[in-house]
Amino acid sequence: MNSPRTTLYRDKQNGKLMGVCAGVADYTGINVFWLRLGALALALGLGWPFIAYFVAGMILSKKPPYLYRDASEQKYWQGVRQSPKRTAREIRAAFRDVDRRLAAVESHYVSSNPRLTAEIERLR
Repeated sequence: MNSPRTTLYRDKQNGKLMGVCAGVADYTGINVFWLRLGALALALGLGWPFIAYFVAGMILSKKPPYLYRDASEQKYWQGVRQSPKRTAREIRAAFRDVDRRLAAVESHYVSSNPRLTAEIERLR
C-alpha cells in the first residue's frame, strides 16, 4: 500500500497546462523548468510525448492541497522516493547519534560526581 506522500500526482496548483510536469518535478525533486524543457524537446522531436502527456493528465490524480506541512517535509519525501535505502541509512545514523548522546548524558548522571551529588542534595 502506497503512502499518499510516495504517490505520483499531477500538480494543478503549480502546473501550466494539466500539471503533469509539475507533478513529476514534485515527485522526483528535479526543477520543473528543466522537466518542461525536456518534455517540450521530446514532444517536438518525436511527437508521441504529446499523447503520453495528455494520457498521464487523465490518469493521474490531483495532488492533495495539504500533502506537506512545509518545504523541508517535501524535500524529505522526495529523498525517500529517490532512494529509500539511503534515507533509511540516514535515519539510522541520526538515531545512533541520539543514542550515543543519551548514553553520554546517562553515564554523566550515574557517575560518581561529588559536585553533582552535592547540588542534587542541596535541591532536596
